[in-house]
Amino acid sequence: MWIEVIFILLCTSKIYAQTCAGQCGQKWETCSCHTTCASLQNCCPDYRQFCLEISPYSGGMFGGSDFTLLDVTFDQTSKIFCRFNGEIVVDGYVDGDGRGHCISPFLYETGWISFDISTDDVTYNRHGSWLSVHPGKLSPDLKATLVNATQWQYYGTPNVAGTLKLTWNTSLIKADKVKVELWGYREIGEPYSSSWTPEWKYLYTLGRDLPNDGQFSFIPKPQEKPVSEWELGSVRVSSSSEPDGRRDVEAVWSDDHALAWHLEERFRRDSASWALGKCLSWDALERALPNFLNETIDCPCTLTQARADTGRFHTDYGCDIEKGSVCTYHPGSVHCVRAIQASPKYGAGQQCCYDSTGAQVLTADSIGGSTPDRGHDWGSPPYRKPPRVPGLSHWVYDVLSFYYCCLWSDNCHYYFTHRPSSDCRTYQAPKAGFAFGDPHFVTFDGSSYTFNGKGEYYLVLAPGKGLTIQGRTEPVKLENGTLANATRLSSVAMQENTSDVIEVRLAIQEDRLEVLKNQEVLSFSQQSWMDLKGVFVFSSVPQNVTVMFPTGAGVEVRARGGTMATTVLLPQEFDNQTLGLLGRMNDDPGDDLVSSDGEVVPLNQTTAEALFKFGAGWAITNETSLFTYDTARLLDEYYFAPKHDPAFVPAFSFRDDPDDPLYGEVSKMCSGPGSWFCKYDALTSRSLRMGNSTMVSFTSHSAVMRDLEPVVSCGWLAPPRNGRKEGTRYLEGSKVTFSCSKGYVLSGSGERTCQGDGTWSGETTHCVSDNILGIVLGSVFASLGLIGMIVAVILTVRKQKRKAPEIQLKGDI
Repeated sequence: MWIEVIFILLCTSKIYAQTCAGQCGQKWETCSCHTTCASLQNCCPDYRQFCLEISPYSGGMFGGSDFTLLDVTFDQTSKIFCRFNGEIVVDGYVDGDGRGHCISPFLYETGWISFDISTDDVTYNRHGSWLSVHPGKLSPDLKATLVNATQWQYYGTPNVAGTLKLTWNTSLIKADKVKVELWGYREIGEPYSSSWTPEWKYLYTLGRDLPNDGQFSFIPKPQEKPVSEWELGSVRVSSSSEPDGRRDVEAVWSDDHALAWHLEERFRRDSASWALGKCLSWDALERALPNFLNETIDCPCTLTQARADTGRFHTDYGCDIEKGSVCTYHPGSVHCVRAIQASPKYGAGQQCCYDSTGAQVLTADSIGGSTPDRGHDWGSPPYRKPPRVPGLSHWVYDVLSFYYCCLWSDNCHYYFTHRPSSDCRTYQAPKAGFAFGDPHFVTFDGSSYTFNGKGEYYLVLAPGKGLTIQGRTEPVKLENGTLANATRLSSVAMQENTSDVIEVRLAIQEDRLEVLKNQEVLSFSQQSWMDLKGVFVFSSVPQNVTVMFPTGAGVEVRARGGTMATTVLLPQEFDNQTLGLLGRMNDDPGDDLVSSDGEVVPLNQTTAEALFKFGAGWAITNETSLFTYDTARLLDEYYFAPKHDPAFVPAFSFRDDPDDPLYGEVSKMCSGPGSWFCKYDALTSRSLRMGNSTMVSFTSHSAVMRDLEPVVSCGWLAPPRNGRKEGTRYLEGSKVTFSCSKGYVLSGSGERTCQGDGTWSGETTHCVSDNILGIVLGSVFASLGLIGMIVAVILTVRKQKRKAPEIQLKGDI
């Protein structure tokens, strides 16, 4: 009965008022099943009849995934209609066990897609969510593989021909016989107008009534127009029982790719000439389109900066140092990152690539350099309009053009005219705030202190940016099961403007993290990246979670040894915008700690007790809480209790006592920078494990701070005409040397150094023809000779004038 009362109270509480107020005891079809209702199933026993769980819960954006509706059964004679996004209706079916199934449709977007179920195509009273995944981020075992993808994409160019092979997971298609079809993609209409639309179309069938044995080989034939005009597409494998070209059937798709293997005979006769024509057409189109370069974010200067700035940049899956640096489109680079957020007006992207020395690679120096993109590879809201369609728009405007100009012909200068690398002269690294251990805080401006109250508090409050990050702390358990006079972070919840609320908390197994979206647990078992409403979440392993917001704010959460460490990364736009436990960000450590009533707390004059009072003032309220209270313990200790527990008094200091049994091991473990935090946590919690976790966290944070340190860039330096340069690093202290081609000599500085003020030393370098130099020198010497003759004449005349009076005088005598 008590549990029932709690859930009824929760149903009508402020926390759930948006979607579930007054819904208990009513029909669940009137409740939003895509938000918090799932945590209230104890209110309504028939909850699962209306709010559906499915398996699997995600699949590729191209569709064709068969998923089962869980916890609900149907009459085997029933028809099922599955409606996605309120508009795309797909026929489902009921299997022999009475379980309902849906087939995911082709979607021009990624992220969570709402779907509704009906048995009469009129009343849609069961609801769920489906996760649409970018083709490049889909698990390899969930798509067909183009065996030797290079051959597929270069087919028809010199020395590339022969048999092509496709393989797939046979369990993805419930049929004995299959067929293989080619589908094409293009974007039609006037760019950046209301008529600009994407088109996905069946082209032709490659093979019918094939055994579903997971492989298909064929020798492609060139196609005639208009089919050959489709230059981008994907291969689909589906049941032979389906009509050719039927949309939204159970199927497995290949990656999207350039359709070189089906292009017309003219391409095969002279691929370079054909590609040059395409390159020139693209060049003319680009000149007519708006310039998007001035709104793309600048690249980080170094590889370490790029990998540390996780709020704004993320690994490019096509060039990943963690996966062997297979950088097909960026030879010479070992790692690339992409800007997470597309540019605001045009939906453009930014790609930044780095070599083995950690220096940025520029296209002015190498074909493998960094390139901006008219269409962000990962797409951008509202997704379904060009050039924002995930993956496909990027192929149309940025990848196919690279094939035309660079890979199928030798005309890269056209491509790089429109896709020049961004250097890093205006890049500003983010500031990092850090909470770890029992909890200790390092503010955005570098001050550190300890606040170990028990409750729920604002870590960051930035109303001007719409960002709220809250932290929950709980007492640490000693090894004997009693509670220590110490706390740890156990959950962090966050939201930016109207985004989904993301909460990351320690799981029951304390070395793992659990992620919730709007109070519902997310599973990362099928993919590591999720596109959510107004936020991205990445979790490659259960111990690490990164949350990324449109403002460029990033939150990294790490589980270590039963504790949770949280790093908040904020770009410079957050200067003077932040309050809370991580302080005011403005490059002035003197005013880092501002109390909730606006008073500045001077760290160098403040006791531990005063800091405890400061922290308590940043407690949240139930009305402002972003947290989930889905257990009796959380309800008791946090929802129905004060947000700051006044009864919990922590240890404000520790005894550094040589007689303590832990003293020797703690002293050995806690040394160097961060040793005070390590000792404090080990001795107050009586846990070497916690002390070690604190030490590791502090060391890791210190490494991030080093990686984010500002560097000076002098910008790209061009080689002289008719000459060469050595050196492609343009950061402070870097040297670039110049030499001239045969027949030319150096004028200006032969070596230039990037100086601390961001300028190059020396003078501009030129290579001058030695013939020109001979002519110049000859002219100089001729001029000098002429001048000498003139001077000699003048001297002779003057001498004669001096002698003339003497002769006259002698004559008179």
